[in-house]
Amino acid sequence: MYFVPEKRKEELRKPLGKIVKEIDLESLEGKRIVTVGDFVTSYILKLGIMPDIAIVDYKIERKEYKAEKFQAQKLIKVKNPPGYITRELWNSIATAYTLQEKTLIEVDGEEDLAALPAIYLAPPNTTVIYGMPSKGMVVVEVGEKERKKVDEFLKSLEG
Repeated sequence: MYFVPEKRKEELRKPLGKIVKEIDLESLEGKRIVTVGDFVTSYILKLGIMPDIAIVDYKIERKEYKAEKFQAQKLIKVKNPPGYITRELWNSIATAYTLQEKTLIEVDGEEDLAALPAIYLAPPNTTVIYGMPSKGMVVVEVGEKERKKVDEFLKSLEG
C-alpha cells in the first residue's frame, strides 16, 4: 500500500503525458484504453468508445457525480481511501489487465491516484487517460519512460 502525503501531491500535478481538451479518436485506434475518473470515462463513452478498463468513484472534483451508473462486462468493487493506493486497488487493476472483458472498477473512496498503478502495470499498446482538474485530460501512451517515472515516484514513497 502507498500513501501520498499532501506535500508530495504537487509532484503529481505534473502530467505524465500530453494534456488535451479533446481526444483525437484516431490516436486511440487499436489501443487498450484505460480511463481514470468519472469525467474522463463519461467523455470517452460519449465519443462512442467503451474503455477496456474504467476506474471511477462517482465523484468529479470531490463532488458526487449523479449520472447513471457506468456499465461493463465485468465489475470489480474496491475500497481505497483518499491519498492512498491500496493493495486492493492495485490488485484490481492488475486483474483487469488480465481479463478479456471490458472492466469497470468502482472505487469506494477515491480513485485519483489509480492512474499510477494503471500506468505502471500497463501492457504494451495501452493508453491511460486521466483527468487534470481545470486543465483537461492527460493522455499517456504508456512506454518504459512513463513506467519508470511512476516506479521512481512510488519507490520514493516507501522510504
